[in-house]
Amino acid sequence: MLESLPNSENSPRLRFDVVNVDHIRELRIFGQRREDFSDFQGSLRENGEELLLACELTSSNAQGVRKHLPWLNPKPLGLNLSAGVGDRLGLATSGHARAFRKYGKEVLPVFAQQSIREMVRLERTPQAVMDDATFGLVEASWVDAVGSDADHLKTSEDIDACLSAGFTLFTLDPGAYVFQVPEDFDGKLSHLPWSALEDSETAMIARYEGISFDVAGKSISMDSDEIRRAAFKYGAAVAYTVSQYRHLMQRASYPVEVEVAIDETDDVTTFGEHIFMATEMKRLGMSWVSFAPRYVDGFEKGLEFKGDIDLLASNLEGHASIAKLFGPYKLSLHSGSDKFGIYSMAHDVTGGLLHLKTSGTSYLEALGVSAVYAPALFREIYDVSRTAYEQARSSYQVSADFNKAPRSQDLSDDDLGELLMRSDTRQILHVGYGAALSIEGSVGEFRLRNALKLCLIENKPYYDQAMELHIGRHLALLGSSS
Repeated sequence: MLESLPNSENSPRLRFDVVNVDHIRELRIFGQRREDFSDFQGSLRENGEELLLACELTSSNAQGVRKHLPWLNPKPLGLNLSAGVGDRLGLATSGHARAFRKYGKEVLPVFAQQSIREMVRLERTPQAVMDDATFGLVEASWVDAVGSDADHLKTSEDIDACLSAGFTLFTLDPGAYVFQVPEDFDGKLSHLPWSALEDSETAMIARYEGISFDVAGKSISMDSDEIRRAAFKYGAAVAYTVSQYRHLMQRASYPVEVEVAIDETDDVTTFGEHIFMATEMKRLGMSWVSFAPRYVDGFEKGLEFKGDIDLLASNLEGHASIAKLFGPYKLSLHSGSDKFGIYSMAHDVTGGLLHLKTSGTSYLEALGVSAVYAPALFREIYDVSRTAYEQARSSYQVSADFNKAPRSQDLSDDDLGELLMRSDTRQILHVGYGAALSIEGSVGEFRLRNALKLCLIENKPYYDQAMELHIGRHLALLGSSS
């Protein structure tokens, strides 16, 4: 239970809790005077020598909670080692908080984190993401600082919606403006928006020629062809990122910070390309706290790192060197869940200038609860995800083989949990959330989503423990030295 801190002798001292009442989560507020509850809407009754206000988990009540418990308002986390733990269902935060409290004391938490892509697929608003995290933190009696991440934003409208909800980290994704260099590249850069770049082709080439950069002890320079290739690929992305950054800074009425993410692009980001983007964004007045390049291959959803760890270490070392040279800023590991073999190495190579993002792994843990306590529901979610895989996979780095995914009717209830352990079926479940959680019932509600949430509420201690252990495993390795 959380207690507010009064600002004066006359201000109210309230106590807050979130509890399960007949399979419905409820905000309970305890106080002494009727007027103390003016920021909330609910049903007031006597509770011994004090008053109890029972409230629904509405956005207005979440706003009241953040007013009385101000540390639950997200803050920028700066260059501190940090981790984001996305939550597709709005019920994982209490378990996430337990994980940070027990295993991640060196890691600053980002609880409200979701990409615009996931919000759209789940018809979930930025405000709902923020409010669900708030109530989960009340449930966990959280008393420390928190961050928040509006992830993979692609438009100014996305930025505005997330500003309205109070997000503090804005991950700008210019992936749609990253262009693949053709094999017959002739060096022409006619497609670049030179006015928006406040630049000219001649000035750009001159800015790099004859200059070398120390990247992890190695000298890197770019000749005219390499400069043109980097500009062809990332020039428009720089212009778009800067325009979105300026929009954010003009609209923000509270402290915010920025991440730039180009991880969901087709080709690995070279050190020269990273230098190009950092140079141009800095020249145009941008500052950012973290950067997510496309690292060497091996990052897939929901699985251990599948590539060469020594090659990844070298890749991270180079990008970290560039981040220190042009920042400092953190490297951000997207698709970062379940890659237990790389966390300690990544911490050491970056000197702790690191941010980890996880999301779908918390959803998989939720499915693990349903496999035990609601096997029929799990079967249906698996069947929908299996059918939707070929279309859903286009947005993600996955390699699941559909032919290795058995039909649910061929498995006993006791065998269902194994589907979360096999790499192919784990990825199918991971990326199939959009299809499974968007199926509507007879009266328009999201049938499978609501059934899964009810299962989690009914078995909340089990889900919280699962989240604590699974996310805790990530945090313990992320905050330690190898």
